[in-house]
Amino acid sequence: MSAIMKRKLRLFKHHWSPKKIFLSALWGVAFLALSLVANYLAGTYATANASNPVNDIILDNIPTFDVDGIFIYGIVLFFVFVGVLMFFYPRRIPFVLKGLSLFIVVRSLFVILTHIGPSLRQTPLDIHNRIVDKITFTGDLFFSGHTGLPFLMALIFWNNKTLRWLFLGISVFFGVIVLLGHLHYSIDVFSAYFITYGVYQIATRLFAKDFHLLNSLREIFPIKTK
Repeated sequence: MSAIMKRKLRLFKHHWSPKKIFLSALWGVAFLALSLVANYLAGTYATANASNPVNDIILDNIPTFDVDGIFIYGIVLFFVFVGVLMFFYPRRIPFVLKGLSLFIVVRSLFVILTHIGPSLRQTPLDIHNRIVDKITFTGDLFFSGHTGLPFLMALIFWNNKTLRWLFLGISVFFGVIVLLGHLHYSIDVFSAYFITYGVYQIATRLFAKDFHLLNSLREIFPIKTK
């Protein structure tokens, strides 16, 4: 093993050691668990009380494409990628967990307020008997989590040019996918960017210590930003 690799491994172990960061990450996990409960309750309620579908200037003018696999497994791969990324950027874990949790809670509140039924031409989703059907519902439309979550990660990793553009690309890609599948109305997709930015700004203030940790300490195995 090279001297550089040994040094990086020592740095890696050091980054995991601070007790405060570990405890903050645990609070983030607890917050995330509660937010998922809120998401389930909100999605179930909105689906049970969904009204009739409405017209949409974009959906009304494009055919429906079968994007079932991309919609389901794409977001799963996205979370796997974020999880792997956190393994190499452990000091970002607390803020990522808490920011993600806040995003889910805010979206749950919007879902409770909005009960528009899904598009009549929505592509069918094979989500029965899967873990996915506990976090994805037919009535939880506003706003698009598939669009907002990657954008949130782009904001969190904004100073890393590679990751910033990667997450922005994923966000746009998912936005197009949910529209092609008529899985979201256009307002769900376009509003996601504005609401997510607001969630990010709130998170930087609610979790200020975790936020300042993002850029105050050296990363290990950093992806070049230039």
